Amino acid sequence: FPWMEEFPKVIVSYFFKDHHLHHLMNNVHHDRCWGFAEACESIWRMAKCKTDCIERPLSLAFEKLGCVVGRHPCVFLLVALYVAAALGAGFVFLQEREANDIEDQFTPINGPAKLERAFVVETFPQSEEFSQLRLTSDGTYASLIITDLHGENILTVPAFNDIIELDRQVKKITTGNTFENLCAKTKGRCMSNAILDIINYNATEIVSSNITYPMNNNMFLGSSIGGVELKPDSSEISSAKAVRLFYFLDEEKTKENSYWLDGFLKLLSNYTEQKTVSQKTKCELCVHVSYFTSLSRQNEFEINSDSVIPLFSATYALAINISVLSCLRLDCVRTKVWVALFGVLSAGMAVLASFGLLLFCGMPFAMTVASAPFLILGVGVDDMFIMISCWQKTEVHKAVEVRLAETYKEAGVSITITTLTDVLAFYIGLLTPFHSVQSFCMYTSTALLHFTPVDPKPSLLSLGDIFHRICHCGSGRFHGIMGC
Repeated sequence: FPWMEEFPKVIVSYFFKDHHLHHLMNNVHHDRCWGFAEACESIWRMAKCKTDCIERPLSLAFEKLGCVVGRHPCVFLLVALYVAAALGAGFVFLQEREANDIEDQFTPINGPAKLERAFVVETFPQSEEFSQLRLTSDGTYASLIITDLHGENILTVPAFNDIIELDRQVKKITTGNTFENLCAKTKGRCMSNAILDIINYNATEIVSSNITYPMNNNMFLGSSIGGVELKPDSSEISSAKAVRLFYFLDEEKTKENSYWLDGFLKLLSNYTEQKTVSQKTKCELCVHVSYFTSLSRQNEFEINSDSVIPLFSATYALAINISVLSCLRLDCVRTKVWVALFGVLSAGMAVLASFGLLLFCGMPFAMTVASAPFLILGVGVDDMFIMISCWQKTEVHKAVEVRLAETYKEAGVSITITTLTDVLAFYIGLLTPFHSVQSFCMYTSTALLHFTPVDPKPSLLSLGDIFHRICHCGSGRFHGIMGC
């Protein structure tokens, strides 16, 4: 082949700009040039090897699938709606599957701290007699911190009248069980507050009692009284800024305790509101109350999760508007308004079906899963635009099944590969030792997989084209409803 003798020179002239090297290569013997040409020809043949061994069969498979969907769009659309509705029934188990325990969800499953605590629990087990010092966790409790309304000394008779009355109201809380039935007990009696025991629940004794700090008659007051000032050269208390009361509950009565703690929060919420109103009317007040329970942090997390719902609704509305405006055309025949609208709604169907399926299967629903729909919506809208773009590249005069087959052939492989890549990344996330991350990855990856088997967007494209042809052959007045 004559070109083989010139080919090495062309290569050298391209890669070697130096004129001296170029001159040397022009004088190379033809045999050497022939050998170099053979090597280049081998490389050229290797470059022509087919590397579409995966893409080609996938494209053909999607082409056949698109043809089937184009012939029976109503069937696939109804199947998608039925599957989403049927699996969405799993949301009836949402409350049972909620996993809101902060320690369980946001700490490593087999972390050293948990293993060491298990060793302590086994070595120093709790007896029937409750002891705060032997707790290996925070315990189940409610707590009050009472301060003087004006930041003055809290160890006064008026202040302790309010404290004793508040203590009485707390112990009267009844939510199916009384405090006496649920409290942590020592020697058959509920664990009491040391500061109230010292004055025998009599406010007038707070002035006459000589209370020492931090120990008073073998009772530790370090966690009960705060902001303490002592008398000169003495351990007796002259004044204090705050008094703290604890109400410990039996940890074995988990469900009953949660009800009682909810009642505690309602009582204190109403109490503080009444005090605020009284303060505005300039009534005589003595104390300011702050309250906290062992479930307060968890309740705050749950409130934050609930606050995501309005944000998701706003995001959904924004995505619909952007999608509709992007697919809106002045040519009413080629507009894709309804396809864009239902394309966004298909992301909601994915969330409904996949989440319902996992709830049916008993998968815990962690608080982090509430943010997954935002990610799923982004992926769903992206796939919708890819399919619409490929659809609009097809020839309008072709049959519906042919156009959808070409759309599937063009878009199916890219959408599948990107989706499987995302799914694989989330499945790898299941290897993490955090339950919250595992739950988030499982729900998100399952929702992403939903787009492939029961996605209604192709059916809507087909129905839109069929509807356009019917209207175009009739009066031609309704071209813009679904588009072509």
